[in-house]
Amino acid sequence: MKPPTTMFAIALLALLVGAPAQGQHGQEMKKSLAPYVTSPHNVVERMLELCGVDDGKVVYDLGCGDGRILIAAAKKHGAHAVGVELSPKWAQVATDSAVAAGVQDKVRVLQQDMMDADLSGADVVTLYLISDANSRLRPKLEKELRPGACVVSHDFEIEGWKPRKVEKIMVYQRPHSIYVYRISAKK
Repeated sequence: MKPPTTMFAIALLALLVGAPAQGQHGQEMKKSLAPYVTSPHNVVERMLELCGVDDGKVVYDLGCGDGRILIAAAKKHGAHAVGVELSPKWAQVATDSAVAAGVQDKVRVLQQDMMDADLSGADVVTLYLISDANSRLRPKLEKELRPGACVVSHDFEIEGWKPRKVEKIMVYQRPHSIYVYRISAKK
């Protein structure tokens, strides 16, 4: 039997590849680097802690979904947070959630493809994308992020990078892995 994380990755990939490509939703799925799956709140909190998020940091969440990472970064850590979300529906949900949480002055949601977003202002980038998506995003992260920036990925490694830290958390009897990376000085 495959480990739960492997089965989860296969299920995510099946969703991504097997999604119908029709209309606006279909266009989003063609460009999407991952289907919408939320990170549990305690995983979100640990991701932010491992990157040292505080009121001096700017956090970017690529594929921000419902905005939970943005809200936690702003509300619990005082950081400024930018979400990048392809889906107009989820971009609106994230924006509305930030307003409901009272952190709209610290949260901005961009409804666009993450591959088109300017990441140069990020101190921390959070990801919950499949491995292939992380691999495609890696050159962009290397090019745009400043040395010392933290990249933290939920469940999926970034091929070709060595994590500074890997932490496992059990949530509802399923292990979640958190991979923490730091951007090196440019050569």
